[in-house]
Amino acid sequence: MMQTRAGSSRSDALSHAYIQNPPIRCNIPETRGLFYDDGNKLLLSPTADQVLSWKVGVPSQNNPPNSDLTGEGPVLSIRYSLDQKAIAIQRSIHEVEFRNRETGLTFSRKCKQDSERILGFFWTDCPTCDIVLVKTSGIELLLYDPEQNSLHVVETKKLSVNWYVYTHESRMLLLASGMQCTVFSGYQFSAAAGIVRLPKFEMSMTKSEANSKPVLSSDDVHIVTVYGRIYCLQFDRVGMHLNVYRFYRDAVVEQGSIPAYSIRVAISTVDNVILSHQLDAKVVMLYDLFLDSLNPISAPLPLLLKGSSGSNSRSISEVSDSISSAYEGMIYSDNWNFLVPDLICDVENGLVWKICLDVEAISASSSDIPSILQFLQCRRSDPAMIKALCLAITRTLILERRPISVIARAMDVLVASYSNFLRSGSTPPATQNTGNDQSTAGSGVASEHAITGTATKSIIGDSSSGMSMHSPSTSDDEMNPEESEKLGDKSLESSVSQLLASHDTSVATSPDEMYLFVFALVEDEMSGDPAYLVSVIVEFLRSASREKLKMNPDIYLMMNQLLARSNQHANIALFVSNKIIEPSKEVAMQLVDFGQQNYKIRKLGMDMLRQLSLHHDYVSVLLQDGYYLEALRCARKYKVITVQPALFLEAAMASNNALHLAAVMRFFSDFAPSFKTTLDYGRYQQVLSELS
Repeated sequence: MMQTRAGSSRSDALSHAYIQNPPIRCNIPETRGLFYDDGNKLLLSPTADQVLSWKVGVPSQNNPPNSDLTGEGPVLSIRYSLDQKAIAIQRSIHEVEFRNRETGLTFSRKCKQDSERILGFFWTDCPTCDIVLVKTSGIELLLYDPEQNSLHVVETKKLSVNWYVYTHESRMLLLASGMQCTVFSGYQFSAAAGIVRLPKFEMSMTKSEANSKPVLSSDDVHIVTVYGRIYCLQFDRVGMHLNVYRFYRDAVVEQGSIPAYSIRVAISTVDNVILSHQLDAKVVMLYDLFLDSLNPISAPLPLLLKGSSGSNSRSISEVSDSISSAYEGMIYSDNWNFLVPDLICDVENGLVWKICLDVEAISASSSDIPSILQFLQCRRSDPAMIKALCLAITRTLILERRPISVIARAMDVLVASYSNFLRSGSTPPATQNTGNDQSTAGSGVASEHAITGTATKSIIGDSSSGMSMHSPSTSDDEMNPEESEKLGDKSLESSVSQLLASHDTSVATSPDEMYLFVFALVEDEMSGDPAYLVSVIVEFLRSASREKLKMNPDIYLMMNQLLARSNQHANIALFVSNKIIEPSKEVAMQLVDFGQQNYKIRKLGMDMLRQLSLHHDYVSVLLQDGYYLEALRCARKYKVITVQPALFLEAAMASNNALHLAAVMRFFSDFAPSFKTTLDYGRYQQVLSELS
């Protein structure tokens, strides 16, 4: 197994995930512990009589924390209400204190000291209750009344509870009971559907020695939300694996298991990817459940500490360097607490780190290019960077002349992803003008979703094909919360990335972008093998045709140019006849131009102009070829008045045929009465007299 110094940010240190430096620093003297309010994404650190708070995602180096008075007393747990008008503080195992932030008034909710204990609480955005109090005797659903400074009991659910797990991201509460803590009752508190109760279920535990029954710990149960689906990962310490469960409205379905290589395991989710931290082995494994696969997407590698590319101020740089030095060899410290979904809290040092994926490293470590493209198309964290990476991978795939079968799978992935992007109702991103006027056609907030379907529907969904692409969003049957090398020219990569970043973009790649940033960029380098590039484009068009995507005519112009360059005129005719090359004015005029050396190709272009009812252009081409009488008949039939009469008259005069010139003069005199008042009429009338 590769060993890497934990604090290293060297370019040769390989990792697929890292913690972002600098961290949020919460190590203020006289604070007593560090808590995470996942409902409001706040880091909370109480002092003797107040609580300091930092908003996660906001740099803390130059932003002092906010503070609120809390009064004196112990703090076992603390959370703000979701509207942040109140603070709830658990003072003991029997009491929770509520403080109105506006008035400063307080009151307490206590339990029976002789028969029950308070295990914890959380605020909800459920319409029927504001706060849930979890006790050993069950749960209390309460409404908070700030005006009366009191709580009202909505409902009490009696059951024996050993411990519980809850995440605001999923709005899911799991209550453990039984001798081994393997029997679970589940509730989801949804803003859309209210309170939904799951059927009671039992988690699997591997049997150990004869007289020993392992007890499941709350540290071994992890609720994760990926692609809008809710899963539970349960660590079986005896069997050394993680059991994966998926929640539906009427069932909890076991999906299989993933191996563990450490007696301590922690779970994070980053951009819909599950990270399984093997704490003793000091490595992390990545899983993507999009296609219902439980295979890791990368080899086990260390978690690195990397500096932020934006940290260029001297003060932040100095802080980062000191922290990096202090953290040398301390990755996966015993003091680490993993916060849902992607944070790590170092309680002893008062630091909170954000976990990030290195998608470029993940891409570079895989030899299955279509699969890595599919993985990248599901990411949402940095769309412009990921799109630029996908485009670079695709260009490299072509420049390396990979087998067409591999190219075809890659094109299927990219095209299906864009098609799904359009079906979702999204607006295609704008691209550079390519010389014509043609255009081409995450998880949400958990509280906006609810359990709406049943497990009787297909668990796999439509992902029966290994390369099929579907929306990484929830379907109605689910529990709903809300080695490819880089192209060598770095300046090219930078310019492409900047261009993509200038638009409100998604990771999905449009046909315009495929033309601009893939085919147009590789054309010169593929000049020695135009047939291969044509085959690549044909595979792209095949995929696009299946998804009924509109193509930019420039891609057809490129195909024709490549075929003409290698004198494959027969293939041009074949592609046009079979509608592989779609008709357009641009294509038709290109075929007419090619037809100067090949009459059949020119006729294809002329036929395409007629097919598209481009009568002006058709008449103009006939005149260029000297067929002025046929052009005249076409102009009469389709009432083409946009071609200048002088062009017809010049062609007729050049033939030195008085009858033809007279016919043209008569046509325009009848067809356009104002013609007789023009200078052309007088001039050509004189020419006609001379010929006669």
